[in-house]
Amino acid sequence: MTLTQSFWPASTSSGVRDITLGDLLRQAAAAVPDRVALVEGDPDPANRTEWTYRELLAEVEQVARALRTHFAPGDRIAIWAPNSAQWVILQQAIAMAGMVVVGINPAYRAHELEYILRQSRAAGLFFRESYRGVELATVLGDIAGELPDLRMVVPTSEWEEFLATTDPTVQLPAVLPTDPVQIQYTSGTTGFPKGAMLHHKGIVNEATFVFERAGQAGPVVCVNAMPMYHIGGGGVTELGTFATHGTFVVLAGFDAALMLEMLETYRGTHSLMVPTMLISLLEHPDFATRDLSSVYTVMSGASAVPQVLVERVIQRLGCRFTILFGQSEMHGVISQTRITDDPVDQASTVGQPLPELEVKIVDPVSGAVVPIGEQGEICCRGYQNMLGYSDMPAETAATVDRAGWLHMGDLGTMDDRGFLRITGRLKDMIIRGGLNIYPREIEELLFRHPAVAEVIVVGVPDEKWGEQIGAVLRAEDPGSPPDVAALKAWCRERIAAHKTPSLWYFAAELPMTPSGKIQKFRVQDDIASGRLIPAYTLEESSR
Repeated sequence: MTLTQSFWPASTSSGVRDITLGDLLRQAAAAVPDRVALVEGDPDPANRTEWTYRELLAEVEQVARALRTHFAPGDRIAIWAPNSAQWVILQQAIAMAGMVVVGINPAYRAHELEYILRQSRAAGLFFRESYRGVELATVLGDIAGELPDLRMVVPTSEWEEFLATTDPTVQLPAVLPTDPVQIQYTSGTTGFPKGAMLHHKGIVNEATFVFERAGQAGPVVCVNAMPMYHIGGGGVTELGTFATHGTFVVLAGFDAALMLEMLETYRGTHSLMVPTMLISLLEHPDFATRDLSSVYTVMSGASAVPQVLVERVIQRLGCRFTILFGQSEMHGVISQTRITDDPVDQASTVGQPLPELEVKIVDPVSGAVVPIGEQGEICCRGYQNMLGYSDMPAETAATVDRAGWLHMGDLGTMDDRGFLRITGRLKDMIIRGGLNIYPREIEELLFRHPAVAEVIVVGVPDEKWGEQIGAVLRAEDPGSPPDVAALKAWCRERIAAHKTPSLWYFAAELPMTPSGKIQKFRVQDDIASGRLIPAYTLEESSR
């Protein structure tokens, strides 16, 4: 097909299934009941646990009935914990019970946690007691009185007690494919996240199509270190694996040595890793000693993937490669390169749209479809559209127009083959190491520091991380600017570490529009040209 304008019509060759997460698991258990479905990828081999599809289905049904004892279909149930097999089981059970998963980054602190729980109206919260040396129960205790909708809190230590409340006679509800299944938080115009309401049909089919395009030679074994609260971990990799009746090996987090060991031990065939993970993997001394011959396809995305990295991965692993692009509002991935695409296309494009999806590039002002190769905003329409933002009708209307087109806020071009290239963002989101970071929240925090008069937070290109977070400040007292180390420490007491700026700049004044708005593009130009020099040493910038 040769396109004459930047519009990709929906392909109907693959077919979209009317299916739920529960249906997906039941189908796999019926087809391959004794195949290993889930592995707890603990660093200590003695603590690793496996579930067959038969065992996984039985445990998910047990947890779903326990949930039904305390909650009603439609209730929002939050998970505030690092990756684990229990996370997967709980997520599947919440979906099977007709409830809605709210995944929360375990690095979040009090004000971030409060916002998510309050905005989602979460009725229940399951959480790990500690994470990276922080007592999460203490953090929760500081805000518990501000959450009137939260009826039940279950720490990991009380998991068995919770399961003991299961009534085996409780009937699980009929769940529809278009019912909400997950609230995935993304950026908002106020600087705080918006909750994209996702449905069963969208999240299952999208993941299925991604794994079809990623290719397979025999049963899939997906080794996953992407966060389960992220659409990449809790959507694409998990459900794509179950759709192929494969084995999902879940790691608590990314560690290059552990990833290499697990790929060898479990004969991993697939993994989704952002560029920073891939670089760490290739540079690790264990890379040369591990048997990685089972790896069939590496999936990557979330930030720009350099051509040289694509070539290095293919050459050193002897595998195939595919790049994913999308956003939470579209259930994750909207376009993807094929494993047969040329490495130049792999590195310079994000492939063609997934099946059953319309994509167009439009002029952001007029809304007209632009000619082939011309930059505009990427818009999508199809079964993958979110149901809307949770309790945010105005924001939903601003994102999805009356014709059903979802405006992604990303700028790009389309060639006559339908391959998309990403050229920028209308939104100001920073992508650092595959994690989405929203500047406004950090700016509002820094504005509260007594030594800061004005601040702007921007993404600064970085070969390893994709982007680093740069804070450009105008000090209250230009003759005595605040100490960078103290500023970093101040931020890390109030927000998650990955949101804390790693690059700090001081300016006598910030460029403004006539209406008084700071011009971010000019700040970024000043950084790129060297007119703004970061005020830190290598030791101070290390994490």
